[in-house]
Amino acid sequence: MGIVLGPNRYGKAEVRLVRVARDDAVHHRITDLNVSIALSGDLAATHLSGDNSAVLPTDTMRGIVYSFARDRPVGEIEEFALRLARHFPAAYEPVHTARVRIQAYPWDRIDAAEGPHPHAWSRGAGTRYAGAVCGPDGTQVVSGIEDVTVLKSTGSEFHGFLQDRYTTLQPTSDRVLATSVQARWRHTGTEADWADSYAQARATLLRAFAGTHSLALQQTLYAMGEAVLAEQDGLAEVRLALPNKHHFLVDLAPYGQDNPGEVYYAADRPYGLIEGTVLRDDAPAALPELPW
Repeated sequence: MGIVLGPNRYGKAEVRLVRVARDDAVHHRITDLNVSIALSGDLAATHLSGDNSAVLPTDTMRGIVYSFARDRPVGEIEEFALRLARHFPAAYEPVHTARVRIQAYPWDRIDAAEGPHPHAWSRGAGTRYAGAVCGPDGTQVVSGIEDVTVLKSTGSEFHGFLQDRYTTLQPTSDRVLATSVQARWRHTGTEADWADSYAQARATLLRAFAGTHSLALQQTLYAMGEAVLAEQDGLAEVRLALPNKHHFLVDLAPYGQDNPGEVYYAADRPYGLIEGTVLRDDAPAALPELPW
């Protein structure tokens, strides 16, 4: 029985980049990114014999991120991910495939007496995501959101589930439903109005969460993904991960009080984790290296 090297990649993870666009001395725009790059290709020698002649130092990757940000405005993060992903296979022969992940942290302008402050911000909610892969099998892009916490104080049920001697959860026809949305959607092409597509998908996901009378978080997940695909023909699939942020009614009987669905304990762990994919049945398959 032989021993061989399997699939491998390497890169620079979590390059922190803040880009300030100075429209003038006072009015600025800010982009706050976390960029990760992974390369694969003809790299067996470095693993098997320590020959680094085909290895691009990860520090060079870090420098490329910063240099590309200086070259011209970052733009939409999907555009920046594509610029980076296309660069590495084109510039370095041993690299066959480049995979780029970008998280963008939102900053909201602080309200001042005269309106939104031109160069002061507070950290916003949620994180925008983009990923791109470029290799011999083609180029693909995914967008997404994460850490967007949502809650419904009613309009959610959970009953009719399997029960045995280990089951202590009681069926309910009215519960608090809360989750932190992580969603990714794959584009069918590499050109789009990225900002508009993102804004529309984000709004659709939240609208579907709010508007679906939920009999299970799985049902809500499907409704959210289905709504995004129904509204955007340029998307092939939506992948969602929804942790169930449980809210349990507090027993106030020891204090001589009732609790008609008003006082809850918000538990952070353990939690149910619901994951699923909603896709067009005629959509081309995702590339294996696509950074979901």
